[in-house]
Amino acid sequence: MATLIRSKLSNKLSNAATAVSNKSQAKVSGMFAKMGFQAATDEEGLGFAACDDLDYDHRQGMQMDILTSDEMGGEGSGDGSALEGDSHYQRDGTGPPHSASKDGGPTNELSEVRPKITAWEAGWNVTNAIQGMFVLGLPYAILHGGYLGLFLIIFAAVVCCYTGKILIACLYEEDEDGQLVRVRDSYVDIANACCAPRFPSLGGHIVNVAQIIELVMTCILYVVVSGNLMYNSFPHMPISQKSWAIIATAALLPCAFLKNLKAVSKFSLLCTMAHFVINILVIAYCLSRARDWAWDKVKFYIDVKKFPISIGIIVFSYTSQIFLPSLEGNMQKPSEFHCMMNWTHIAACILKGLFALVAYLTWADETKEVITDNLPSTIRAVVNIFLVAKALLSYPLPFFAAVEVLEKSFFQDGGRAHFPDCYGGDGRLKSWGLSLRCILVVFTLLMAIYVPHFALLMGLTGSLTGAGLCFLLPSLFHLKLLWRKLLWHQVFFDVAIFVIGGICSISGFIHSMEGLIEAFKYNIEE
Repeated sequence: MATLIRSKLSNKLSNAATAVSNKSQAKVSGMFAKMGFQAATDEEGLGFAACDDLDYDHRQGMQMDILTSDEMGGEGSGDGSALEGDSHYQRDGTGPPHSASKDGGPTNELSEVRPKITAWEAGWNVTNAIQGMFVLGLPYAILHGGYLGLFLIIFAAVVCCYTGKILIACLYEEDEDGQLVRVRDSYVDIANACCAPRFPSLGGHIVNVAQIIELVMTCILYVVVSGNLMYNSFPHMPISQKSWAIIATAALLPCAFLKNLKAVSKFSLLCTMAHFVINILVIAYCLSRARDWAWDKVKFYIDVKKFPISIGIIVFSYTSQIFLPSLEGNMQKPSEFHCMMNWTHIAACILKGLFALVAYLTWADETKEVITDNLPSTIRAVVNIFLVAKALLSYPLPFFAAVEVLEKSFFQDGGRAHFPDCYGGDGRLKSWGLSLRCILVVFTLLMAIYVPHFALLMGLTGSLTGAGLCFLLPSLFHLKLLWRKLLWHQVFFDVAIFVIGGICSISGFIHSMEGLIEAFKYNIEE
């Protein structure tokens, strides 16, 4: 009898120790996820770093499953009072609902793992995602589109706000009592649900491919803009734009050693505030030349060859859909999500429209791809150096997110992984895994060297992945998952957005590719 009692006590102590250990690991994972989310406060890079946030959710889901099973097996398997876990942290988003504690109150274990954010904090994140550095290319879009370009800035804001809302609606389904229940957690979950049961993982692969393309293209854009800004800041120096791009990439090689975004996150808020200051300086300079504004240059005409590229530029400046599911799931009051989307996109529309119009009126037909290159040489160098610093500090965000998605898809997908894990048993990055990261950095450099055209690359990315993730897929998923519950005008909006988005995407992609092929051939001949 005494032996039996000692055996039971030993088992309970062992299970309790395991549960405590798992809880601690889960909290540490939550802290790292929070750090990744905080790092995402850097302008448009937030949207890309939030892709890393989705991966952390996946890993946390695995940890929560372990924690749940251990607690149920070790402490509460008999009375069913153990913590069941939050569906937000389940791998597929279909886990059990929130459980209550023994005294009937809700448990707060998960809230310790991942603190919720307010609507204002969520709005700040969205604002940084759609008010980022690539706003500097909008005046160039007005150059080729006139008043129609301004209209598209407004139209894109309305459509992206709407598709963001319907994308979140796809996360929910009604239960037996008619209450909305969150059954999915990410863009990938929604895509997989639409392709089930015949192709249960096809949608997720499509979204991941689009996500990787957008992230890598964003890294390329940062290298291109760094070389462009430095070359135009010091035109008398015997250093070409390609050489400046190589110098910038050399400074970015340490990104290959990144394990998390903790170090980068320290500069995020500072960089974002500096960017807003730079935008204000540009507008202030433009206002000082208000008497010379060329209103007659803004017309109701479009450059048929270059305007489709402008569409991609405008769409790309609004991309944020990829991280909205994770953001909404972390809000204290998800019911405030729609209101938050409204005021963030209204503010973005007003600020982008004013910035693009005022800058174009100041320089008219001389407007360049990156508007700061139009500034007088006395202040151009200072402003551009700050922008280059911001671009280099922003590069790790999409780079790290792209690496995470690639590693998860090809190297860490359990038994379905195509290649062995990049990490050893001690958690250290293997040499060949480090080589792959360095190759990715070098690839961004080669693309920046052979296609050093900011507007073309931005237009291509916006037409290909921006239109797909912001226009086409949300409307298609909304129709597929909620067809029977939609009103006729909602169906009309979804179909119209899908058709218009498809036309804009195809035309922008074709014209951007033509320009890129010509630029590539020209650089090869040189």
